[in-house]
Amino acid sequence: MSLAQTLQVFEAFDSAHASGRTVIDMFARYPAVSISLTRIEGAKGGTDFVRITVPGNAGRLAGGGAPTLGVVGRLGGIGARPTRIGLVSDGDGAIAAVATALKLAHMQTQGDALPGDVILATHVCPDAPTRPHEPVDFMDSPVDTEEMNAHEVVGEMDAVLSIDTTKGNRILNHKGFAISPTVKQGYILRVADDLVRIMEMTTGRPAVTFPITTQDITPYGNGVYHLNSILQPSIATTAPVVGVALCTESVVPGCGTGASHETDIALAVKFAVEVAKEFTRGTCTFHDAAEYDRLVALYGSLAHLQRR
Repeated sequence: MSLAQTLQVFEAFDSAHASGRTVIDMFARYPAVSISLTRIEGAKGGTDFVRITVPGNAGRLAGGGAPTLGVVGRLGGIGARPTRIGLVSDGDGAIAAVATALKLAHMQTQGDALPGDVILATHVCPDAPTRPHEPVDFMDSPVDTEEMNAHEVVGEMDAVLSIDTTKGNRILNHKGFAISPTVKQGYILRVADDLVRIMEMTTGRPAVTFPITTQDITPYGNGVYHLNSILQPSIATTAPVVGVALCTESVVPGCGTGASHETDIALAVKFAVEVAKEFTRGTCTFHDAAEYDRLVALYGSLAHLQRR
């Protein structure tokens, strides 16, 4: 069950005073978990980047070889004050990432440590700007995508789940969450069978996936249309990246308030926790490594798509 942790983070973030310190306070009872906080000021304001590391009992931090999972909560901001009052829809990714960390930390106290380390990163900004986008306005961010990636994507991550609100479009008409194909260094690969299996297990329903395009895996600011920023972590790593989209049947602006659904976020958290269990013990892969190598041998590297 991940609803308790989701509600805890939801309430903490639904505040004009929410900050990185809010996240640190939530983990005060978990001394094994390490958290870093970095305040960044940009032309459009400031935000607090937080990185939470939940160590595994056989991960690199313990001197072992178990793989490390990265979980990125991608968003512009959790609030759009003073334009909007309250938590905005765009905050779902941050809630999910921190709630996942809380669940993993609690599991450790119950004797259920994972084999590998899990690194979770996001940022907390209760007063982010908004910007025009079709079909509905998006949340903007005080800092650009490259700055976000510098603080949220680290080389220790062997695979990355990027969780993001993806409601401001007309191509994903499902309430709950959906997963993307795997992206690795410019290649859009097939949807990972293991992630489909885990999604169906945790939701009790058939898996839901969503389409992405070459545009979506290129850097923001290059003048082409992007569905949203969910795959932007893929431009900053050689690891495979999968988007986990919090979605709705209707078109909902990222700056909309009263538009987050706690049970849907909790489902995404449950999925992320189960992926963390399996990936760090080697029973889940994000891509077929041999097939990827074959593509590169046949058609060359597409890593230039990671650059603007």
